[in-house]
Amino acid sequence: MKYRYAVALTGGIATGKSSVAKMFAQDGFDIIDADRVAHQMLDRYASDVASMFGSHLVHNGIVDRKELGKIVFSDEASKEALEELLHPPIKEEIEQIAYSFETEFRPYIIDIPLFFEGGNYDIGNVIVVYTPVSLQLERLMSRDSLSKEEALKRINSQLPIEDKKSLATYVIDNSSTFEHLVSEYQRVRDQIIGEF
Repeated sequence: MKYRYAVALTGGIATGKSSVAKMFAQDGFDIIDADRVAHQMLDRYASDVASMFGSHLVHNGIVDRKELGKIVFSDEASKEALEELLHPPIKEEIEQIAYSFETEFRPYIIDIPLFFEGGNYDIGNVIVVYTPVSLQLERLMSRDSLSKEEALKRINSQLPIEDKKSLATYVIDNSSTFEHLVSEYQRVRDQIIGEF
């Protein structure tokens, strides 16, 4: 499908992408949250997850994402198997929602954490929420109570943030205060509104 009015929102883990998504939502932008769609699909395919990775990961039809994360972030083959299972239904669901937003002829946001890694969506305009990797590591360890080793595993499972920054249409810098993030967001928001 052709995403004429979509703007992809991405970044790295713990760079502040969720905060920016909330700002867009508060300003009335339609948002498709790929993570939310992925969580729905994870539970929809819970029996497949149980047979692939063990029934101990599923409780009352709900997948224990934290425990599953420990498996897939430490084993590339497991990560690929999970992606193979979930990516097609996730993409189909996102396309259905996007199709309805396209008919409104105004920009909307698709929040896709692994936009560049997946390469699944033909979206020309991309916002990257940027934080230097040292700050990303510090925030991730604090936010998720992870050891440095665990946090680095998660960061290193993604394309480096500097590479994402170089591929972006718009960059929102989140390496300073919250006030700075708000002004960066407003600058990019106004640019998008002006260009669409």
